Amino acid sequence: MNKISKQTRRRETTKDQPAMTMGIDVGDRYSHLCLVDDEGEIVERERVRSTEAAFRRHFAGAPRLRIALECGTHSPWMNRLLKQLGHQVIVANARKLPAITQSESKNDGRDAEQLARMAAFNPKLLSPIQHRSLQRQQDLNLIQARAILVKARTMIVNALRGLVKSAGSRLPACSTESFPDRAAGAVPPAWPRSAGPLLEQIARLNLQIGAMDRQIETLAVKYPEIGTLRSAPGVGALVAAAYVLTLDRPNAVPSSRSAGAFLGLRPGQSQSGDSDPQRRITRTGNTYLRCLLVQSAQYILGRFGPDCALRRWGLQLAQNGGKRGKKRAIVAVARKLAVTLHSMWRSGQHFQPFPQPAPAQD
Repeated sequence: MNKISKQTRRRETTKDQPAMTMGIDVGDRYSHLCLVDDEGEIVERERVRSTEAAFRRHFAGAPRLRIALECGTHSPWMNRLLKQLGHQVIVANARKLPAITQSESKNDGRDAEQLARMAAFNPKLLSPIQHRSLQRQQDLNLIQARAILVKARTMIVNALRGLVKSAGSRLPACSTESFPDRAAGAVPPAWPRSAGPLLEQIARLNLQIGAMDRQIETLAVKYPEIGTLRSAPGVGALVAAAYVLTLDRPNAVPSSRSAGAFLGLRPGQSQSGDSDPQRRITRTGNTYLRCLLVQSAQYILGRFGPDCALRRWGLQLAQNGGKRGKKRAIVAVARKLAVTLHSMWRSGQHFQPFPQPAPAQD
């Protein structure tokens, strides 16, 4: 760090623009560091353990640096720590860096060098993102933990149904909440040893998921916008909270119309000349939130969906194309719902089943 200190103090001229730039290729055990000066020349390469203690020892007391790192598992705490130590931090969007992620000569040291050079030349090339606050991350972790438990419960239920089918029996169709009680009486007499522990685990998961649901309900007190979004059809506390905490802030996307694309619900494009083939949705962004919006769209188009302009529009799309057309309609409604929720968030207005068109300008 002595070499960094001498050259940085000599070159740094303003507080807002550090003279030296560092790229960090974050690894699970070790992170590779590459330091470049204001002319893009490499000053130093290092390797540091990816732990808070190691990073604090390495960067505490060092002259202010511009530091670029890719988003990932470790980037949230690294971002907070490095900013706390006085450095300027740029978190690069790894999905939008094909020059690094798809390079044919990819290695950790080269990736760190690429990050440093791009950050030194023009940080916008890194498509920077902003991490949510620690409190919001903890609230989002609650939703993610619930999703893991729901997935585990579904796996156990399906496994138990398969075991019973192999004995020539079937378990009754019912909700997962009532499954332990309903299934207990339908399990073949010769299967209590294998079925009992599974039923017990399902009952425990039901209790844990129920407790998490009650905690998610209380998030509306902390984030009032959740109550606004819940006025939309098919949007409960879970969907609204996941939407707010995943996007973090309304200006996470440039406009409401781009919210669907941000969540991977827009068809990809590969237009060249006269060729413009129809492609699948991009499926970028948060997978879990995208699945929740698709579930909400299924409810809107289902038999219990309330009458509204969104439902009528989706049903009209579903009429064309048979079964495939219905699937496309569900995705289209999910995309439009993402746009509608973002517009409601920005305006603070509740859902309008049949919005009035804007008056014509004279």
